[in-house]
Amino acid sequence: MDKKLMELRKEIKRRKPYFISQDSYRRKRIRKRWRRPKGLHSKMRLQTKGHRKLVKPGYGSPRAVYGLHHSGLEIIRVSSEKCIREVNKEKQGIVVASAVGLRKKIELIKKAKVLGINILNIKDIDSFLKNAEEEIKKRKEGKDAKLKKKKEKESAKKTPAKKKEEKLSEKLSEEDKKEIEKKEKDKILTKKEIQ
Repeated sequence: MDKKLMELRKEIKRRKPYFISQDSYRRKRIRKRWRRPKGLHSKMRLQTKGHRKLVKPGYGSPRAVYGLHHSGLEIIRVSSEKCIREVNKEKQGIVVASAVGLRKKIELIKKAKVLGINILNIKDIDSFLKNAEEEIKKRKEGKDAKLKKKKEKESAKKTPAKKKEEKLSEKLSEEDKKEIEKKEKDKILTKKEIQ
């Protein structure tokens, strides 16, 4: 029975016109969405021959197959493993929510594949998993490269200061070195006294 109704729905959808609001094909400012025509002299409202059709209940699909996927499965939105466990694989198929991140999406898809549940919003599961894992790998490599560059910059900033100190130490005599050390100790002592 469901197969007949699904075929009927397919036929109805094939014959159904594309409903857009009046004059939206003429004027750019009118969006291409359905709005009922309300004009007094509107030919579309009066349903005169040669003008666009109005939305009517007759164009709707049968109630028994209303909202089903074209494969005949009920669509269930999934965002966690708990949701996957509750799915009936004979009558329902899952759609992974768009708000779910890539890592979690991979986990959910693998879990569904193991349980034998149909994933309706992904055509080729194996290629999707392969591409997603490669993308995660690239992201990780990019992060590592950024961190490496940052460390190199920091080390480059530190090295000139060290070089300056080495040059100064070469120029300075032992007496000058002692005086500098004494001044540094005095600074440290004054800080301790203030605290």
